[in-house]
Amino acid sequence: MRISVITVSYNSSATIKDTLESVKGQAYPEVEHIIVDGLSKDDTLRIVSGYSHVSKVISEKDAGIYDAMNKGVLASTGDVVGILNSDDFYYGNDVLSKVAAVFNEKKCDALYGDLQYVDQKNLAKVIRHWEAGNYSANAFMWGWMPPHPTFFVRRELYEKWGRFNTQFRTAADYELMLRFIHKHHGSVEYIPDILVRMRTGGASNRSFKGRLRAHAEDKLAWSINGLDRYWFTLFLKPLRKIIQYIKVK
Repeated sequence: MRISVITVSYNSSATIKDTLESVKGQAYPEVEHIIVDGLSKDDTLRIVSGYSHVSKVISEKDAGIYDAMNKGVLASTGDVVGILNSDDFYYGNDVLSKVAAVFNEKKCDALYGDLQYVDQKNLAKVIRHWEAGNYSANAFMWGWMPPHPTFFVRRELYEKWGRFNTQFRTAADYELMLRFIHKHHGSVEYIPDILVRMRTGGASNRSFKGRLRAHAEDKLAWSINGLDRYWFTLFLKPLRKIIQYIKVK
């Protein structure tokens, strides 16, 4: 089983080395690492060029992060696809081995695990711990979602159910997982381990304005898929994050 890892970058010279090292260091042998760069103006591409494990580099103007992710999905040849952005890195060298083992054993459509947010400068300082938990039917109705950086999908699902919807600015990952798991009932498994560490500073959570935009996009994700939800579904989604901060204390 080949696993395609897609890394989207733009002016990421300060962080992408950690991403590259974490993929290069994986014990699992069948990995295709694809870099999709939006014409970085810093040293990002020079740093990438120093890593021979990188399978493909696409460097061209894009229409945003989700357009870049779609380019990576289209360029991938693996049986399974995961997204690891240029400020994220795998928790250990056995992450992809765990992912492959679950896909092989469970024959699932997708899987996910836990995520840690860490300080941008002090990577040993955990800011938020996202323990995703097992999926149950209608979990999305109760504000649940898996952490997208830990989400791995069989590539055929993108071909069958579509890629990232580029009309979204910050919630295309949520919409895609809602579509794959809740709408189309793709089978999903949970790995109860930390798979990815992410630096803090997500686009949807930086400000009150950003949170309002995220709420509007979450609402759109349900409506464009023709899905019903509870009146409180979208209010529970951000409230779940409070527990994630408490678990670090």
